[in-house]
Formats: sequence, structure tokens, C-alpha cells
Amino acid sequence: MKKIFIALMIISLFTAGVQASDLIIESKTQSYEEQENKIKFEGDVKVSVDDLRVVGDKADVSLDENQKLDTATFYDKPYAYEIKKNKKREVKANILKLSLITKVVKAEGDTQSIVFDGKVPVVVINADEQEYNTETGVMIATGAVTIKYKDLDTFSNKAKIKTDKNGDLKDIELIGNARIKQQGSDSLADNFYYNADTKVLTAVGNTTTNALMEDGDKLVLKSNRQEYYQDKNIFNASGNVQVWYQDYYAVGPKITIYPNKEGKPNDVYFVGRSSITQGVRTIYADRIKMTMEPKDFHADGNTRTVIKNIGSGDNGENSKGGIGLGL
Repeated sequence: MKKIFIALMIISLFTAGVQASDLIIESKTQSYEEQENKIKFEGDVKVSVDDLRVVGDKADVSLDENQKLDTATFYDKPYAYEIKKNKKREVKANILKLSLITKVVKAEGDTQSIVFDGKVPVVVINADEQEYNTETGVMIATGAVTIKYKDLDTFSNKAKIKTDKNGDLKDIELIGNARIKQQGSDSLADNFYYNADTKVLTAVGNTTTNALMEDGDKLVLKSNRQEYYQDKNIFNASGNVQVWYQDYYAVGPKITIYPNKEGKPNDVYFVGRSSITQGVRTIYADRIKMTMEPKDFHADGNTRTVIKNIGSGDNGENSKGGIGLGL
């Protein structure tokens, strides 16, 4: 889970803005179309704005009613890049548009953004469209969005990344059919949201997490909402929580998962009226603690045990104390 936040921080490197400056365009031919009110450039087109460079075969710049430069559009799979120190940021797309008024850069059609550390690609973002507003610090990618960082992959219908004036990450959202995959972990939700100040990753709506444990078994968690606290390595889930682990099936309104000494998720605390089932036996209690290593659980507070199909017609027993079962 921790690598998720490292990836999101590096993504923010790409969103350094293009400040107001001169626009320089070189090409083999340049022409002005009065009817279209555009300046057209063809053949080995090279464009520079501050540290941003765009290379392509064809481009035009539209003019507004006052004959001021409006939007520069680059066609036929142009290539844009920016190099600062050892970091290189590049964008590829079918079409690139740069608004010279609003300072919005828009990539359309098979877009790809890559951040390099030296010659090594660090982050790769693919989407149907990508748009960055250099004044607000907001980058929006839409349409089959994928983000890749080493062994981390994210998928969503839309992604929104917000940075401050220094280009540092403030927050990121994965919106619609969102998914985060990393090694043995696979999480799905309607939306994911990460806040860089609080360092909390929140999943909302139809959330499911599949985590591969060290013993090779899978822990499956479903709920309405899930939160991961990076600094404390603590995981919360709330709203119709369901947990599957080996032959355990547990249900409750809210849980908190704490790590063991090695930092691995191990202790699951259910708060509120909950239940845990193993085979034909189900235990109900106000509080339940379930551990993966060693595998056991403890229930207390108005506990009630139900055993199905025992053949005697008596399929339950009641108690008022606590019950601890090493299973």
C-alpha cells in the first residue's frame, strides 16, 4: 500500500505549469488563412514556450477577434516534452492543443504522459484525453485512464490530480470503476481519493480489497467505504463490512485492521454488533477480534453462538460473557 503514495507523489512532477512567455514556432513553411483566421505551419514544426517543447509535422495558431493569439493546435501525433535537471516529462497524442489565453494544455486521442528519472520511465499515464490547467494546477485525464508506476497499476474512467504552485501534489482522485493493483493486492471502488496533507487514501462505493497474505491465502474485504492511513499503516472499513479469510466469514458495521511487528495486516477489530462464521458455527457479539497469525478470534459482549444442523432440534446457545476460540 505504501508504494501507492510514492507513485502519486511522482505523478505530480509532471504537472509543473507553463508560465506566460513568448511563443516561438519554427517550420519549413508558414502561411496565414484570413478566412479561417489562422496561422498555419507545416514541415518539421518546432515550438517552444518556456521549458516546454513541441515537435510535429503540422500545426496552426488561431487568432481571436482582436487578432491576438488564441490556441495553438498540433496535429498528426505531435510530441511535447520538458526537461528540468534530471527529470524529463513528455506527452504524446494524436492532437495537442495549447490555449495561449487560459494556459490550458489538452492532449486528445491515444494520449500518453511519461515522467523519466534520467532515462528510466517512472510514471506512465494513458487516457483518451488529458488536460492540464497551468493556472489552477489541476490535471484531468478521461477515458480508459491507466497509471503505471513500477509494480503499481491503477485503472479508472477519470483521474483528477491537483498540485500547488510549486508543482507538489495536493490530492488525487480516481473516478468511476476505479481499481488499484499492486503485487498481491487488488482494490476496487467507485472512487479513490488521496489527500497529500493527511496521507489518507479513501475508497468509496462498492469497495472490495483482495489481499494476498504471506501464507498464500487471500483476505477479501467488502464494504461501503475503506480508508488507509499511510503514517500509521492502519486500515478502516465501514458500512456493511464483510470479511473472508480461509474458512472464516465475518460481518459487521465497522472494522479496523492493525499491522503486526513486521507491518503486515494481522489484527482485525469489529466494532458494533458483528458475527463470525466457521463451518456450521456462527458467533454473534458486540465486539470481535480476529487475527491471521496465529489464526484465532475472540468475541465478547452479549455473545450468542448458533450451530446449524446438529440433529437434536436445539441449534443455539446463549451466554453473557466473552468467548475465545482458537480455531
